Amino acid sequence: MSNLHPAIDRVTDRIIERSRDSRAAYLALMERQREAGTNRANISCGNLAHGFAAAEADKPAIMAGGAMNIGIVTAYNDMLSAHQPYGRYPEQIKIFARERGATAQVAGGVPAMCDGVTQGQAGMELSLFSRDTIALATAVALSHAMFEGVLMLGICDKIVPGLLIGALRFGHLPTILVPGGPMPSGLPNKEKARVRQLFAEGKASREDLLAAESASYHAPGTCTFYGTANSNQMMMEMMGLHIPNAAFVNPGTKLRQELTRAAVHRVTEIGWADNDYRPIGRAIDEKAIVNACVGLMATGGSTNHAIHLPAIARAAGIAIDWQDFEEISEAVPLLARVYPNGSGDVNDFREAGGMPFVIRELSSAGLMHTDILTVAQGGADDYATEPVIEGDTLAWKPAVETTGDPTMLRPATEPFQPTGGMKLLSGNLGRAIIKTSAVDPDRWVIEAPARVFADQDDVLSAFKAGELDRDVVVVVRFQGPAANGMPELHKLTPALGVLQDRGFRVALVTDGRMSGASGKVPAVIHLYPEALHGGPIARVADGDVVRVDAVAGMIAVAADLASRPPAPTPPMHSGLGRELFSLFQGSSDDAERGASPILAAMEARG
Repeated sequence: MSNLHPAIDRVTDRIIERSRDSRAAYLALMERQREAGTNRANISCGNLAHGFAAAEADKPAIMAGGAMNIGIVTAYNDMLSAHQPYGRYPEQIKIFARERGATAQVAGGVPAMCDGVTQGQAGMELSLFSRDTIALATAVALSHAMFEGVLMLGICDKIVPGLLIGALRFGHLPTILVPGGPMPSGLPNKEKARVRQLFAEGKASREDLLAAESASYHAPGTCTFYGTANSNQMMMEMMGLHIPNAAFVNPGTKLRQELTRAAVHRVTEIGWADNDYRPIGRAIDEKAIVNACVGLMATGGSTNHAIHLPAIARAAGIAIDWQDFEEISEAVPLLARVYPNGSGDVNDFREAGGMPFVIRELSSAGLMHTDILTVAQGGADDYATEPVIEGDTLAWKPAVETTGDPTMLRPATEPFQPTGGMKLLSGNLGRAIIKTSAVDPDRWVIEAPARVFADQDDVLSAFKAGELDRDVVVVVRFQGPAANGMPELHKLTPALGVLQDRGFRVALVTDGRMSGASGKVPAVIHLYPEALHGGPIARVADGDVVRVDAVAGMIAVAADLASRPPAPTPPMHSGLGRELFSLFQGSSDDAERGASPILAAMEARG
């Protein structure tokens, strides 16, 4: 691409060079799998008969072997609002496949954990590890050698990264992600946050809080704030793994159904038996990974992808690090403010111009790669168009020329800020990430005495007792993947927000995670080395002055940590199945590499 921004070009070249050997090995493995591995031509009659025994009307077509058989990997459950619409997708997909002379079968189901249900609860300690469990379940589903194409039904936080990690080990198969869309807007997210803070202060009852929460989360579909789930959807558009701009269309609409039909029809056209072969292992390359990172910065996306994107890349033989994130963030302006970075939700974002506008702006400014292999026939340019229904037919129209809401969406020439929404911090406490897009610039530098905790519930107890009513850096340690699975600490947001609103200078520092909905309080997260591995955070004491500097990119403590012993390790947690994941805790690597026990073990075996 001739007009590519030099920083994007430089970072991409560095990733390509860094990944040269691992990427070549990955592509060679995928080629061997295509030729001699998982495909119907290589399995016995007995194997094949088992595979189509229950296929009913599709049995003759699968038996004949002349047409694509699509494997559906579904994350359906009807507790998780985002995935409830998937319940009827398989039967629809089978009908749509027959329209093209193909067949489809549900290859397998994967777990789909709702971080909204487990937030602040013991089950949250299984959240990050559920990503790798999903990857393993995806691999099991696709191991049956019955499929020439794949449709993956998943949206939320760990589900899309897990599906991709698993699918990339079957990188010879053409694969399309099929979203379900966000629920209609309910109680505004800002009002929900206000009630949460009132409850934290004891000024609202549990009944008031439940009424607000249930008016916000009120229907089938994805939560409407711009957290990890909706950041997933943004990345799939930037990487070209959706039918163009399928991400933010509401469930239960004609447009939603036609986009699903288009995905089914399209996957039948990009198999290896056709002239337009587009396997996922080739589609997800270094340029696609860089595009995903660019999208994160341009839209103020979830910090969780500072962990997930390196893991997805590793599964494709690609090595990226937080320095790459940092340099991309410095080059890419912030074009969108979606709650918690602004007042409107993802439905408002789509109405203002949405991803077609963002992609058109990034492309025109030379801030993304347009020469990537997408599932759409027209490549990256197709993703700067908006799907519509004209009569009864699905069509696409160009992105709007001007933003429909300049308080939410702006062109690259008039951004909200000249740099992206995420920053790398380093210093004598290690390396960490901070999301700045939702934080007032006046709070990008915080220096205050530390108050140290090993459990988030102890933070809330101290808050309620008035012990945090001062300038303070709240340090919550032993929250890394090896310690307890690296839970999100979003439950702390209302309390820390109250302290900030009272005029105190407040920040959070942790080796754990924050929600993708990280908001107005500066949160230094994913810090490593983690406390359990002897990281400096294990030696911080109450009263130590900690400096969080998102301008200079620094996280440091004014103390002689080397002279201190590390804090005692808290006991490992049991119950709620957490003990079953002990193997994952013992095998997980650091956050910058993706905090993935299965990828660490895979690479260790060579």
